Amino acid sequence: MTRILIVDDDELIADSLSYSLKLEGYETRSVGLGAQALDALSAFSPDLVVLDLNLPDINGMEVCRQMRIRGTIPVIMLTARDDEIDRVMGLEIGADDYLTKPFAFRELLARIRALLRRIQFDQQEQTPSLINIGAITLDKKGRRILRHNNEIEVSAREFDLLELLMQNAGTALSREQLLDQVWGQDWVGDHRTLNVHVRWLRVKLEEDPASPHLIQTVRGYGYRFAGPEELA
Repeated sequence: MTRILIVDDDELIADSLSYSLKLEGYETRSVGLGAQALDALSAFSPDLVVLDLNLPDINGMEVCRQMRIRGTIPVIMLTARDDEIDRVMGLEIGADDYLTKPFAFRELLARIRALLRRIQFDQQEQTPSLINIGAITLDKKGRRILRHNNEIEVSAREFDLLELLMQNAGTALSREQLLDQVWGQDWVGDHRTLNVHVRWLRVKLEEDPASPHLIQTVRGYGYRFAGPEELA
């Protein structure tokens, strides 16, 4: 059974989400502190985390950063403020998605399903486990990214995006293709989310993020990952 960890100090919200997700067939655990959330990573081993930004002990941004250091578990961040800088910071620190309170449960459920569906698809793929292009190696089974044989910490969404780009190296993919295949066709949100994830991957992978050679912008269309022959 898929396990979801809910991190929110508002007991009413946490209990409501836990109850509703259990009705959908998920196993849940809810905690109200950031420290408890970090402990639950090993004690509960969640498949996905719903994380509130405002926690009484540790800021949700720091909790997310610590989670990202420990692995690529999907994180959906909740924030009470519809503030673009909060959303961008949350995505850049490692969150895979965000929702502004108040939100409809069905929207949260759709985003949870889209994230989990992508992870499941990756695990079931029978294609070769490693993709090597230039200095970048993507390990699909281990969900690891290496640059010059040094592992790079990425979020689950960043991994999925990079995998799609590298699988289609040399081919331009439209913004709609990337959003549909990485975020899911039922995803509802700001399309600038894609820009944020591309920018953060460039920071982690490019020699010069300001002049990217690996992940290239196709103006007015989308993005492409450089073909092997371009990096030879």
